[in-house]
Amino acid sequence: MKKNFPLLLLTAAAFSLSAAAADVFINTPKTTLMLTANNGSTPRIHYYGSRISPAQRQEVIDAMSINYDAYPAFGRDSYDETALSVTHADGNMSTELTITGTRTEDELTIISMKDKKYDFFVDLYYKSNDKSDVIETWTVIRNGEKKPIRLEQYASGVMTLRQEGAWITHFHGAWAQEAQMTEEPLVQGLKTIVNHDGVRNGMNDHAEVMISLDGKPQENSGRVIGAALCWTGNYKLRLETRGHYRHTLIAGIDDLHTAYTLKPGESFETPKLALAYSTEGKGGVSRAFHRWGRAGQLHNGRALREILLNSWEGVYMNVNQEVCEKMMDGIKELGGELFVVDDGWFGRKYRRTNDSQSLGDWVTDTEKLPNGVPALVKAAEDRGLKFGIWIEPEMTNSKSELYEAHPDWVVAHPTRELAMGRGGTQLVLDMSNPKVQDFVVGIVDNLVKENPTLHYIKWDCNMSMNNFGSSYLTADRQSHLFVDYHLGLRSALERIRKSHPDLVIQLCASGGGRVNWGFMPYFDEFWCSDNTDALQRLYIQWGTSHFYPTMAMAQHVSASPNHQTGRIIPLKFRFDVAMTGRLGMEMKPSDLNEKELDYAKKAVAFYKEIRPIVQLGDQYRLLSPYEGNGHCSEMFVSEDKSDAVFFCYKFEHFVGLQTPRWHMAGLDPDATYQLNEFGSTERSHYFEGKTFSGRFLMETGIDAYLSGMFSSRVIRLKKV
Repeated sequence: MKKNFPLLLLTAAAFSLSAAAADVFINTPKTTLMLTANNGSTPRIHYYGSRISPAQRQEVIDAMSINYDAYPAFGRDSYDETALSVTHADGNMSTELTITGTRTEDELTIISMKDKKYDFFVDLYYKSNDKSDVIETWTVIRNGEKKPIRLEQYASGVMTLRQEGAWITHFHGAWAQEAQMTEEPLVQGLKTIVNHDGVRNGMNDHAEVMISLDGKPQENSGRVIGAALCWTGNYKLRLETRGHYRHTLIAGIDDLHTAYTLKPGESFETPKLALAYSTEGKGGVSRAFHRWGRAGQLHNGRALREILLNSWEGVYMNVNQEVCEKMMDGIKELGGELFVVDDGWFGRKYRRTNDSQSLGDWVTDTEKLPNGVPALVKAAEDRGLKFGIWIEPEMTNSKSELYEAHPDWVVAHPTRELAMGRGGTQLVLDMSNPKVQDFVVGIVDNLVKENPTLHYIKWDCNMSMNNFGSSYLTADRQSHLFVDYHLGLRSALERIRKSHPDLVIQLCASGGGRVNWGFMPYFDEFWCSDNTDALQRLYIQWGTSHFYPTMAMAQHVSASPNHQTGRIIPLKFRFDVAMTGRLGMEMKPSDLNEKELDYAKKAVAFYKEIRPIVQLGDQYRLLSPYEGNGHCSEMFVSEDKSDAVFFCYKFEHFVGLQTPRWHMAGLDPDATYQLNEFGSTERSHYFEGKTFSGRFLMETGIDAYLSGMFSSRVIRLKKV
């Protein structure tokens, strides 16, 4: 993100330059963002909505839809929230930007601005693509002054809309209850969504919002704007409402304790803000983000994900060769494809027998694994399975060989007593330090060198930045830590991906504590939550799917009673919930009885059939669990609409609680579909094996009774 000024100028020379550009149309297949960019003025946002042509420009202007500064700077007319605040070299805190030119090339538009009095430059970037309806925007800020300047506030992007009665959908939570959805009207004042964790930016609030322009949000109808800040660290989303109808979203890196100094000739590139607009409700925005993710924002976004067994809830840290081989036998029998050994396999001087020691000492515990990790890899391969392993590279314990050798590598100020995390000893490594970056990259490199066929890594992160301070950063750069930590992390991840592009890496952070698009170019999937309870997972997965495709959502079948809630839930319901994402297991298969084993084999085989539809198809959320009627439903439709799979669930039971009539979505209305149910424990229904038009299934729907609590159905639809 921080670059040298001259390099950016050389890059800009490759673009065509328009000296007097006025109207700027940023187009996706279905949407348009329209701005005016008159030289000598500030860029103004005028329209964001369904796609329009330049010929409709006057309609937009005459309707006075929007007329707002596209990147407001502090110093003039500063009674509204601002995106940029700078202290210049002479102490002046005001900035006045005007346009010097507009450059375009293919799907990228750059509006260049300069301060009226200072050699201070800001470029606004807008990127569209023809594979989705997502527009990305960010800024590059450049210091041409003769002395250092200080960035106090440096947002990624701004979006303003005019609409009375708008609502906001946002997501929040905590450990084991991530991505809880809240929907509320936008009222006059300032709505702020913020993260101060320092390391895990998805543990509480999420850096994504949807704004519904037609009142209370609907899943598949109504105009909705979605926004996601693609940043791995602390962030702030501000939504300012004035006069009940003008709403301005400003999103970027959190400005609390993150003032950033640019030396002469340096530049800073802000994270991307991704935007989508749809007339198909929240679901339309979700599908736009899902397609955008699979088309390039998610690592390896077109590859089907394997069915795996993770050792954690099966044996926790009590791993050894015999235990792991028995679990491998179990997942092989069920038809799985990958075994992952979780925490507990490492440590020599300090053995990883509990969570208070050993992080950072990434050597095999030879008491547990006498022949090392290679013996586990071979055991998996002998069974026709791929192999994966757990690491937590950014962390250490005070009780570790790493900390004893490098106490200055942890995030902390040397004059302060350490505040420690998990196990009473956990500490965060200082990723702003290049030596720490090298160490983290080396962890992965060494594992792959020792185990060339290693297929999968689970990358965990179980602590916040409880201490503030860096032994690496100079005294006048301490406020860079929240930013430079993540620039260093990104640098390490880029190096890992360059060396190991085919390694599947799962992102985990005490569960879903790092679910953010800023991470996903480096990761194939993420762990939604440490809570594997199927009932709570309905809510967690529902919220997460608003911005993230199901192929990236790791969803595991776990034991009953559940380890987090103690809830007893039938195996079919647990499978039916987990099959709506990347299916896996989080238990000892040997704990299943003969009848359960038989069902699990059939469920795994069925998932393999529907996997391309679930992971690569369009998702339609239908009946929300948040509606409060004890039922929910969703479905997935292939891109050509020839295949679909429908899921419905009942998770409450009262006398008189009626099963709703199930309406589908996303089908070809003029096509005919045959319906077949998988693994039903309910009474048979008229629809089994019968055919219906897509229009009938969407408009009239079907009756599919659900009897008791934790009953569910999965229905396969095929075009005939």
